Amino acid sequence: MKDENIIKGQGAQRNVINRFDRYTYEPEDEDLENVKTTFIEVFQKTIVNKVKSEDLPMEYSMNPYQGCEHGCSYCFARPTHEYWGYSAGIDFERKIMVKKNAPELLEKFFRKKGHQAAPILLSGNTDCYQPAERQFEITRQLLKVCLDYRHPVNILTKNALVLRDLDILKPLAEQNLVSVSLSIPTINEDLRRKMEPRTSTAKNKLKAVEILSENGIPTHVMVAPIIPGLNSDEPLTILKAIHDAGAQSFGYTLIRLNDTVEPVFVQWIETAFPDRAQKVLNLIRSMRGGKLGDKRMFDRHKGEGNIAELIHSTFKIGRKKYFDGKEFPKLSVDGFTGAKEQQLRLF
Repeated sequence: MKDENIIKGQGAQRNVINRFDRYTYEPEDEDLENVKTTFIEVFQKTIVNKVKSEDLPMEYSMNPYQGCEHGCSYCFARPTHEYWGYSAGIDFERKIMVKKNAPELLEKFFRKKGHQAAPILLSGNTDCYQPAERQFEITRQLLKVCLDYRHPVNILTKNALVLRDLDILKPLAEQNLVSVSLSIPTINEDLRRKMEPRTSTAKNKLKAVEILSENGIPTHVMVAPIIPGLNSDEPLTILKAIHDAGAQSFGYTLIRLNDTVEPVFVQWIETAFPDRAQKVLNLIRSMRGGKLGDKRMFDRHKGEGNIAELIHSTFKIGRKKYFDGKEFPKLSVDGFTGAKEQQLRLF
């Protein structure tokens, strides 16, 4: 792999050592450019995860895929691939685990005695509309189950493929059972190609926001992550664009590089932006107490120092200018039918 050329279509430029393995094998550089995506079917016992972090707004999440083809070098989910015996580097993008029994498991979860409906986040870890979804349609099946049981669901994605499922999203929205969050960290297309190489284009994401909003589907945008020295000059431009497209609200996060995300990102930034790599890394350290990662509950979302404060102030200005007085609707939990159907089966 030539240092001056980033491997196209990948965030990770090589595999990194799995912290749980005693021995590792690293292929030759020329082999890394030709790694094909493979899909591995796994058989889960559950699909819905209870979210235990106190500083996260969701109660449940579910992920139809493990690993993600989108190729974002900074993805916080990368270290989870190590629990399966793979690397957080290229393996995370090219060895995708597929949970084909997810719809069956979700229905089983809904029929569980005493289940109280609460919104479930689709994509709490990896993207439910990543390219694999075109082939397997597991997310589409999960949404059908949510519609059948009238159970609320929030969707978070970087992919305009979500528009494929408008025929399910619209009846869910009519019952106040769905919202969609599009992740748009940049609208600079040249930067987008490097930051998130296999996601939808910035133009297509904004078009998706527009179409979803026009169809009555509550639409939120995550401007995330903000990377100082790369996209930190864009917040006001992005907020105006998503406001004009019809988004009802937005959120944002500051980049943090925990565990094996750090070496993946460092390799990427040094390859993609060798002229400013050290500047970007030092700016991140200035927000993270001299480190690149941050696991402190609540503080991990805020950062610290002048750069972090400048970013927060910019978003405050943007919120007041473009989203003042707007509120994102809460999803309904009143129509859930799982418990009722279970009772009817007794007669």
